[in-house]
Amino acid sequence: MNPWRAPRWLAGSVRNKLLAMALLPLLVAFPMLVLALALWGNVAYDRLLITKVRSDLAVAHGYFEQVLSEVGSGTQGVAGSQALYTALRPANPTERREVGEQLALARERLGLDFLLLYTPQGQPLARAVPSGLSQADASAPIPLMPSALGGAVSENGRAAARARLLVLEPDALDALAPHLSPRLRIPLVATRNAAPDTRETEHRAMVMLATHPVRDAAGQTIALLAGGLLLNQNLDFIDHINRIVYPEGSLPFGSQGTATLFMDDVRITTNVRLFQDQRAIGTRVSQTVRDAVLGRGQTWLDRAFVVNDWYVSAYEPLLDAHDQRIGMLYVGYLEAPFRLVRYAMLGVMGLIFLGVMALSAWFSLRWARSIFQPVQRMNRTMQLVEEGQSAARVGEIAARDELGALAGHLDELLDVIDEKTAALQRWGEELDHKVAERTAELEASNASLQLAQQQLVKSEKLAAIGQLTASIAHEINNPIAVMQGNLDLMRETLGAASRPVASELRLLDEQVERMRIIVTQLLQYARPTEYAGYVETLDINRTMEDCLVLVGHLLAQTHIAVERDLQATRRAGCNRQELQQVVINLLINAIQAMPQGGVLRLLTRDWVDEAGRGGVRLWVQDTGPGLSAEVLERLFRPFFTTKNDGNGLGLWISQGLVERYGGHITAENLSGGSGASFCVALLTEPHAPEAAPTRDGRPGGL
Repeated sequence: MNPWRAPRWLAGSVRNKLLAMALLPLLVAFPMLVLALALWGNVAYDRLLITKVRSDLAVAHGYFEQVLSEVGSGTQGVAGSQALYTALRPANPTERREVGEQLALARERLGLDFLLLYTPQGQPLARAVPSGLSQADASAPIPLMPSALGGAVSENGRAAARARLLVLEPDALDALAPHLSPRLRIPLVATRNAAPDTRETEHRAMVMLATHPVRDAAGQTIALLAGGLLLNQNLDFIDHINRIVYPEGSLPFGSQGTATLFMDDVRITTNVRLFQDQRAIGTRVSQTVRDAVLGRGQTWLDRAFVVNDWYVSAYEPLLDAHDQRIGMLYVGYLEAPFRLVRYAMLGVMGLIFLGVMALSAWFSLRWARSIFQPVQRMNRTMQLVEEGQSAARVGEIAARDELGALAGHLDELLDVIDEKTAALQRWGEELDHKVAERTAELEASNASLQLAQQQLVKSEKLAAIGQLTASIAHEINNPIAVMQGNLDLMRETLGAASRPVASELRLLDEQVERMRIIVTQLLQYARPTEYAGYVETLDINRTMEDCLVLVGHLLAQTHIAVERDLQATRRAGCNRQELQQVVINLLINAIQAMPQGGVLRLLTRDWVDEAGRGGVRLWVQDTGPGLSAEVLERLFRPFFTTKNDGNGLGLWISQGLVERYGGHITAENLSGGSGASFCVALLTEPHAPEAAPTRDGRPGGL
């Protein structure tokens, strides 16, 4: 029973029903559509604004990274210049009159705030004196190199071409550039919604800092050059970012773009205004933005209240050399002009919909009369047919619209009812045929399901392998750490007494490192997306010789002769430790295949794959009993082994390592069945394989 019953005036009149049906969309559905469209438009408009500010942040970030690179590369260029090296050649420091002049010219040319020269031990040599500096400041003694510069040069003496972003204490900056100290003191301004803070002044400095070695002709470091740019109250820097992101006329409706650099949550340079020409330096960001960007390391893309107005804002964290969040980069533009335009658009849209609703209602009332009269005649005809008068027809209708056509179709339907019955029977037969076809398709799907089940079993096995390797790697890490710790303790305790065994200790360090890398590779099979090898271009012949040294203790216990035929001239693109792991695994397998002695042959050749890419191939061959057909079929499957004490993962892991760089491993028996041959093919330029690799090939004459 229907719980809702139409009113009597609606239930008893076709005319009233038609009027109600015509007006219902106008009075109910139309306003709902307008509301939905307005809500959607509001959300879409907001998304457009966020997309715009996201692209603005990307432009600002790109310029910021460019300046970091320019500070680093510029300082590196000065450090490697012949002019500076020539000025440093006199042995007496008092004769090096040109050093200060060289540094001053370089500082002006690069636009740096400071440029200093130290000895490798941190003793000051010279400082670029800015123009306009007082005589007392220019002649002031240079302090020792601050500790903040100590990590700028790597252990092998090669400096990074990109400057670091650092926060320095006042005394550290004063040692580098005392003339910049007045720009450090930034009084903190009480800011709405900022996090509570007891500080009254910000004294620290945010700098872009680069340190590079100056080398002599023999490659020895003779000095250290430090250059940098202070970001505190650097108005030219932030105004340039603003001009790049928001050039004149780029924002419509009178909106204004802004850019800011934060140290922690304090604006240290900005073009946001407190009032008139007073910049908002010293104001702080809201606690909500601080928690998201500095606390959780997120990028903020949303509305934000900036000093005294709402802006469509983008904040991203700035990281120092140790990946610590030390500040923020901000760009944004005034939201108010866009908000007014949005309200105006919604108003215009509402007026348009109201006009459309009024016109639609008027036409609906006029046309209702031409609709219900033909409907009544068709209803009467159907009643007569239900009473058994099959000859009853609607007859001709004056209307030439869809209702007139519907009346004619109703008469035709009554005339051909027998034909339609026959058609229904044919449709039933066709339906039976389709059911049979679907049954056949289901049978075919059964076969696909069985194949999918097999793939699922394989995936579960691989998942179990991943869990096992992760567990093994975790357990091995502990003794590795103990071994490394004891090696370091031995070296520290013995001191100079450890020199006679320095090479043995270094070999132990290398093997511990190799064990650590193997553990990392085991973890890679548990979480393959989290690990990737560092690729080098390796001399394959040298690698083979190095691996022979590492298995020398095994060869010494056997009667195995080693034959070398190393003719490859190309290099292989691969991670050194991973390639050593693959080759050593093949060497150990070959040695174990010849317990009574034999010949171990090592070969290398240049190689070009089917795509024309160059590379190398290496072979490890033994004179053992060879490989049976069953072993060849299952050789590279996980956990398959022919040894009582093996785990069956060596060749499987080796295959995965090689295929990662676009190579492959194949195995076969030597002609005559007198031994096995394993071939490793690697590209000079690693490339992920797009199809199954060609596994043919044997060196000429073999």
